[in-house]
Amino acid sequence: MSSENYRIINQNAAYFLTFTVTDWIDVFTRISYKNIIVESLEFCQKNKGLMLYSWCLMTNHLHLICRVEEPFRMSDFIRDFKQFTAKKVLNEIENAAESRKDWMLYRFEYAGKYDKRITKYRFWQDTNHPIELSSNKFIEQRMNYIHQNPVKVGFVENAEDYLYSSARNYAGLGALIKIEII
Repeated sequence: MSSENYRIINQNAAYFLTFTVTDWIDVFTRISYKNIIVESLEFCQKNKGLMLYSWCLMTNHLHLICRVEEPFRMSDFIRDFKQFTAKKVLNEIENAAESRKDWMLYRFEYAGKYDKRITKYRFWQDTNHPIELSSNKFIEQRMNYIHQNPVKVGFVENAEDYLYSSARNYAGLGALIKIEII
């Protein structure tokens, strides 16, 4: 399916989204980078109308099932979230004792080199593959996919054991982010 088939038509519907780091670079291996994503999601919940139903942060991508409430728009949330988190994570990489700093910054700079919209670095890939979730079956299928991601790659044995996921919320365990249970 080409990227043109992934469009946000209904700005306030529930969507399955995937935000992927440029070149699938494993950025989110450090707690400080992960916490930027967690704090940004919480900010969007409080200030941007984000209704978060499911999420999972992997080393190089983020999955969400969410919607935004009016008067906010999904397209604006995606743009603002990606722009803000990119700046924050890149700043953290530049200023932290990051062993892969030079290599990562080179890759991000190269990825943005020929795009006039990019001033220096491209952190996130342009695509986010929004899929509108129109049925409970589809929501359940995508949520299961999200929560099983850390299990499939061998990070944890049980989905609810992965700290950076809403599987903990659905298991009734302490979680990093409050979500809307479906």
